[in-house]
Amino acid sequence: MQRARAAIFENLADLLTNAHSSGELSDLFLSLLLEKRKRVERGILFVYDESNERLAVAAAHGYNIAQLVPLHLKTGEGMAGRAWHARRGAIYSDPNAIQAAWADLPPAHRERLFAAQSNLAPSLSAIAVPLLTADSVLGVVILESVSETDGFDADDLVWLQRLATIVSLGLENTRLRERVNPSRGDQAPERLKSEAVSFLAHEMRTPLTSIKGYATTLLLEEATFSEEKQREFIKRIDEECDTLVNLIHDLLESSIMDAGLMALEREPVMLPRLVEGIVQDFIERSPNHRFLIDFPESFPLVQADPDRLAQVLSNLLENAVKYSPRGGLIIVQGELRPHEAVVSVADQGIGIAPEHLNRLFEKFFRVKDGPSRGTVGSGLGLPIARTIVESHGGRIWAESRLGEGSIFYFALPLQETVEVAACA
Repeated sequence: MQRARAAIFENLADLLTNAHSSGELSDLFLSLLLEKRKRVERGILFVYDESNERLAVAAAHGYNIAQLVPLHLKTGEGMAGRAWHARRGAIYSDPNAIQAAWADLPPAHRERLFAAQSNLAPSLSAIAVPLLTADSVLGVVILESVSETDGFDADDLVWLQRLATIVSLGLENTRLRERVNPSRGDQAPERLKSEAVSFLAHEMRTPLTSIKGYATTLLLEEATFSEEKQREFIKRIDEECDTLVNLIHDLLESSIMDAGLMALEREPVMLPRLVEGIVQDFIERSPNHRFLIDFPESFPLVQADPDRLAQVLSNLLENAVKYSPRGGLIIVQGELRPHEAVVSVADQGIGIAPEHLNRLFEKFFRVKDGPSRGTVGSGLGLPIARTIVESHGGRIWAESRLGEGSIFYFALPLQETVEVAACA
């Protein structure tokens, strides 16, 4: 039994790493339990729907799920609702106890539930545990045995509750990623501020949930993970910590700029050299991408704040890497135009739909559908870049087509900067 449980924890670790949606995670988790535990032949995973305050079926095995989809149980109702409301699991050791646990369902619901059992024999025992996080109950998982007469015991209850807690963290993480961004439009400032805070709270909670989930899994006494798996989890925790740091940094930077407190420390800047240093950092941490720098010879100096320009370039390169997840070539190019020095960052990524291009530099705007949906970020990086460029008297814009990559440009006024440099 210990070996079987260790195998479940090992496989669950892979699910948390690779599942892309809450529905997928629910289904794979239930499949894993039925595959690895011999006495488990049937199961349902309910999730709590905040919109109607009901429990809905997210996954089921050993049942006709089409029959179960219309079920929306009240909290406190039936075996699932009772576990949700009590925030603790329960064992039902015989068919009579199982029948009694569902007895308070409306007759139509009860008939549908038992009709959905795919002509299997009645369950001999069952166990129900809530999907708990620190401050909420996300749902309930129910497992049933059809052939084993010894049923579930207290040890099973403790073990399954620990397992369910880890899955809860994974579900919370995937559900947070699935939530659409707040719609902005023309709204009152106070409402916009409230939505911005809500948006950032969700974005910050996503990496925090991942960190908690992986750390909790590593601390489990029941499971022993290989050194490779431990390293993978620690790497994930490190990456999510970086995400949090970047979110907080962007929020603070945006607040400084909104207050008009950003000061530029201008000096003569060699843009090609600045680009080379930043690109080298991305080469080391983005092995799936190739980078090309293309500047004409004798590219003129610009009078600018090098740290702030580095911030703009890093942001554009970060976006290029993030939105070309399959790798490819990223080109940083310099160009001289009348009165302007132009730098562009081009990728071969997923691209941007035309209707979104004119909103890219709005605060907190994130594309809520298409391939980029679910990508974590503050929605502040491009607005910060725009503020920096415009503070230098320049401009910033983008060109893109879906599936064909994107090019981001920023231009600095060349004639003015040359004259300032000559006077220095």
